[in-house]
Amino acid sequence: MKIIRINMKDLTVSEDQSLKYDGLGGRALTSKVIHDEVPPTCHPLGPFNKLVFANGVLTGSGASSADRYSIGAKSPLTGGIKESNAGGISGLKLGKLGISSLIFEGVRDDFKIIHISKESITFDDATPILGKELSEAADWLRDRYGKHIAVWLIGVAGEQKMNLAAIAGQDKEGLPTRFNGRGGLGAVAGSKGIKAIVLDDAGVEKNKPKDREKFREAMKTYHKWLMETPGTAKVFPELGTAGLVKTTNALGALPTRNFSTGSFELYENITGEKLRETILERGGEGNPTHACMPGCIIRCSNVYVNKAGKLVTSPLEYENIGLLGSNLGIGDLDAIAELNRLCNEYGVDTIETGAAIGVLMSQGVLSFGDVEGALNAVKEIKAGSPLGRIIGGGAEIVGKLYGAYRVPTVKGQSMPAYDPRAIKGLGVTYATSPMGADHTAGQTIRAQIDHHSAEGQVKASKDAQETVTIFDSLGMCYFSGGAIQGRFDLIADLISAYIGQKVTAEYLKETALETLKLEHQFNRRAGFTKAHDRLPEYFYTEMNEASKTVFDVPQEELELIGVEGNGR
Repeated sequence: MKIIRINMKDLTVSEDQSLKYDGLGGRALTSKVIHDEVPPTCHPLGPFNKLVFANGVLTGSGASSADRYSIGAKSPLTGGIKESNAGGISGLKLGKLGISSLIFEGVRDDFKIIHISKESITFDDATPILGKELSEAADWLRDRYGKHIAVWLIGVAGEQKMNLAAIAGQDKEGLPTRFNGRGGLGAVAGSKGIKAIVLDDAGVEKNKPKDREKFREAMKTYHKWLMETPGTAKVFPELGTAGLVKTTNALGALPTRNFSTGSFELYENITGEKLRETILERGGEGNPTHACMPGCIIRCSNVYVNKAGKLVTSPLEYENIGLLGSNLGIGDLDAIAELNRLCNEYGVDTIETGAAIGVLMSQGVLSFGDVEGALNAVKEIKAGSPLGRIIGGGAEIVGKLYGAYRVPTVKGQSMPAYDPRAIKGLGVTYATSPMGADHTAGQTIRAQIDHHSAEGQVKASKDAQETVTIFDSLGMCYFSGGAIQGRFDLIADLISAYIGQKVTAEYLKETALETLKLEHQFNRRAGFTKAHDRLPEYFYTEMNEASKTVFDVPQEELELIGVEGNGR
């Protein structure tokens, strides 16, 4: 597998011949490159930042739920290091082309389509798809380059270099709806003139493991674990991530009206059960069980349709429902789906968008529950109007411009759909992760602890942050973690058979710890201090009435994470 460097300023391509990054994948690779090659104090949209696409070590291997990839850069939203990962087929296609990573350097003012095939890498004018919605742009690319391709592309928000701009990949049906959403990485792509990357694997054979027999044996056991675990065999396939709505509402953690409380009186209208029932009743193109990656056993995605059975959006996830639904006082799946569709078409992070509009509503610019107002606010992003630019700056910018006190952000990034006063381990993750407020950086909702108590939350978060870094580096979906249950010896055997080099579980854990250490070091050198490792003030002082709690994990405990590596 090759590492390819592309300088967008002069459109030159070179292969990285060093062995410096040998053996690293996904988040371990993106964070290592950013730490080693990007000045921590540089401007995120300037010439010294780099944008790194990196396949996980197992991406393309054929193992279930293991075709994920990471994108990393210095974030324009947080000002710190950022990694965001996603599924779909784009990473799979990159791997088939024999490429493990793309490192983009330099900036330019115009936009290009980068076409990557087994013969060459070329640059085409992107003018025909500028300003278009993502589904139209993806169709244009497939018409021009072939239905077999996969793409990465940015929307109008990325073209305008907005802080909430995302990078979209494709699912196995070709829809550009698998997003590297967090941290404004779409703006970094926009600064480098990257409108789209076309991955053309015509004439390329599928990847094969070095030791087929051992790989087959290890994969058989891994897949057996997935099918024996209730979460991966039944709950996720039936309800998807939206199955969490009932759980978080019961815990008092479902963000409601700009995180003012943690339960929503209309929650029954937006549960995973209601979502499944609606999709099945409407039929047509709908599907409550959908895999974004070929061969994925978990199938946690879905295809949401209108009353006529026609596609609206795919997928409708828990985070979308929480931030674009209850957080805005909206209890209607059709309204949430339309908001989600617009976010997808414009190429923006649904979490950051929902949080930004929630702050606007808290300031009386819009009213909670105002569906038309929310839809029009999202449409302002495409228009690039003053309000659209304000929303495009993210929730923290909205809060500053409107004089808001209650702004649910950490290190400039908005919280996902869990109130940290009710799930305190996630509050620790929000405060201490180098990524800013991000549940995927250390999810604790399934930890066997009292989520309302301060006790044990730092350990739960620390363990979760270390574990998820392993998954992010391997290209594995974290949802498989419930089946793996920390049994990384088998995963190490799977990797060893695939790449033909001996890998141990201990090596995987050490790599994760080193990755976290590098990420914290980058942020410290970028100007972050212990003062940034905390939640907004009001979470400590204002009670969440649904859970009857405040966030009370001692700050001195939080500061143990991130001082050296991850506190170990």
